[in-house]
Amino acid sequence: MEKSFSESYKAAGVDITAGYRAVELMKQHIARTKTSGCMDEIGGFGGLFSLPTGMAEPVLVSGTDGVGTKLRIAFLMDKHDTVGIDCVAMCVNDVICCGAKPLFFLDYIACGKNVPERIAELVSGVAEGCVQAGSALIGGETAEMPGFYPEDEYDLAGFSVGIVDKAKIVNHSAMQPGDVVIALPSSGVHSNGFSLVRKVFDVEHADLKSPCPQLGGASIGQTLLTPTKIYVKPMLALFDKVTVKGVSHITGGGFYENIPRAIPDGLGAKIQKSAIRVLPIFDLIAKTGNIPERDMFNTFNMGVGMSVVVAAEDASTALSVLQDHGEDAYIIGQIVASQDKVILE
Repeated sequence: MEKSFSESYKAAGVDITAGYRAVELMKQHIARTKTSGCMDEIGGFGGLFSLPTGMAEPVLVSGTDGVGTKLRIAFLMDKHDTVGIDCVAMCVNDVICCGAKPLFFLDYIACGKNVPERIAELVSGVAEGCVQAGSALIGGETAEMPGFYPEDEYDLAGFSVGIVDKAKIVNHSAMQPGDVVIALPSSGVHSNGFSLVRKVFDVEHADLKSPCPQLGGASIGQTLLTPTKIYVKPMLALFDKVTVKGVSHITGGGFYENIPRAIPDGLGAKIQKSAIRVLPIFDLIAKTGNIPERDMFNTFNMGVGMSVVVAAEDASTALSVLQDHGEDAYIIGQIVASQDKVILE
């Protein structure tokens, strides 16, 4: 590649040597994510990964997502090393809902101008997310697209592939009235609802960097950029100890859209609003934007990043396992016979 250079392409806005430089800078971060299944170095045309053995009927599970308009906050704060965690989290947290262990991840970065140091900063966040998920970063793509994106902006997306033995896929049909709904706390807004967040705070003109008393002295920008929590390792530990009957990743659409996806017809999750540990950022959003309570619960996670359904007799064990793995999990409701999938009271 040392002889690869096009003056004409560079004049059109694409510097292919910057791409090579970015790859060199990101390799140190990618090396942190290597697992036993990795088979080659970054830079080939496809990422190779050797599947684990020992499963009777292995099933691959995939998930894909981006960071969304949370990226606008990163641009305004000029902080680019955490949104990669969000990108990984939005994918692997979906994959784990099926009971699957994420194996590997690939990312896609599109930008107006390839600044190698900034691309490496982005990938450092992706790598950190992969480390948290126990997943290998085995490839990706950086596309320099002058005239399509502004020079100082980019988009970030990716996808994850996981694996689960067919017999261990989370079985929603086993759910029944009396089962318990457990909340795994979120770290903040995560990576959903940012179109509303940006409107509420008028982020293009707001002071995002000054301390905010309602947020305990943290700034609004700092709080909004808090990375999405990754639940893979505590959930894998939970699957080993108890029968999990349903898992919901609380993303865009909040409680009303996501919890029903893990509940069979004829049943509903009766959630006690008073039990939910709502984070200060959501109180600030609701107050600043005069957002009705139902809209808040239908847009944001409200402090609950993931909900898990287990039998009542397994609740104590489930809470203990999750807490042993760093999750301050707690009970927020129970499963009842209902035509309404979610009942908030």
